[in-house]
Amino acid sequence: MQQLIDGVHRFRREEFGQYQELFRHLAEQGQKPHTLFITCADSRVLAELITQSQPGELFVIKNMGNIVPPATAVGSTNSTAAAIEFAVEVLEVGDIVVCGHTQCGAMDALLADAPVPSTMPHLTEWLEVAGNVRQVITERYHHLGDLGAQSTAAAEENVLFALENLHTYACVAKQLLAGKLRLHGWMFKISTAELFSYDPARNIFVDIAAGQPPAAR
Repeated sequence: MQQLIDGVHRFRREEFGQYQELFRHLAEQGQKPHTLFITCADSRVLAELITQSQPGELFVIKNMGNIVPPATAVGSTNSTAAAIEFAVEVLEVGDIVVCGHTQCGAMDALLADAPVPSTMPHLTEWLEVAGNVRQVITERYHHLGDLGAQSTAAAEENVLFALENLHTYACVAKQLLAGKLRLHGWMFKISTAELFSYDPARNIFVDIAAGQPPAAR
């Protein structure tokens, strides 16, 4: 905790000056982010850092495994759904990025034979929202003997399922039909900080730094 408190003091003392006008503007004008960024709660994945975005530019949802439940999900799985609706309907973002990552603990747990301990019932329920990912890995990726490779494949498939589920939201469907919204699937490789974007034409994730990002899905 002391590390956090020291960071607050350091920010106020050394960095706030360069952001003062920006925060004043955001306080007066409200937020108008251009992108909804859905990513994992993993502490190594920081949307603003890897995209070099300023305060107010991204509306970020972080949850276990960057899972997007279908619009029909209810109960404890609905917090993400509420944020999606707010970002699209109220803030009118123009883009939605779903960003998975390598070495994802949620994907490891999803694929593991051992059940999640009974002391974590909410985690068990949440992971089952992405149960289709487990089925796809079993059916199509059994040739990958390495658990790390299977986990990465699961993370990629999870991003694709998230993009499909986004289409089930009425507000998302409406904005897509109007041509006012674009969906993007990304993968972040932690060890190298590389970002890959899903190319629907080739059905692969391609390195964003190698050129222009592929068309939105």
